[in-house]
Amino acid sequence: MSFVTNAQERTRFFRFLVVGAIGFVVDFGVYNVLTIVGLAPLIAQAFSFGCAVISNFTWNRYWTYPDSRSKRKRTQLPQFFLVSVIGLAIRTPIFAGGHFLLVRWLEGVLSPSLLEPITNNLALATAVGVVLFWNFFVNRYWTYADVK
Repeated sequence: MSFVTNAQERTRFFRFLVVGAIGFVVDFGVYNVLTIVGLAPLIAQAFSFGCAVISNFTWNRYWTYPDSRSKRKRTQLPQFFLVSVIGLAIRTPIFAGGHFLLVRWLEGVLSPSLLEPITNNLALATAVGVVLFWNFFVNRYWTYADVK
């Protein structure tokens, strides 16, 4: 059945987006707190990512895919984590490259005090947006493949 015509799959995608939004808040919140206390942005985004993965797995397991119970948590969590780590491998160069380009484009337009926080957050938002689709489709058809 097509994703576009299947109402249940559209509902799952909507819930996945809501969970992603929660994860986004967790990700950005932890990222910004860590950078404010002095952690390097590239390291902070990796830690914030880990917090978001834990949040997203929990919400997806119990809300997006509540009917996914034939697989145990100890099977699903490593699968979800692996998909997420590959997503991190996709996300990190997008973040780094996006930051580099944004700094070059916005130097002289933004004050130095605003340049880093704005370019870091824009780069992170871009990277998260790209990885969203990877995460949804691979998790749906591998991690939560038991859902009909």
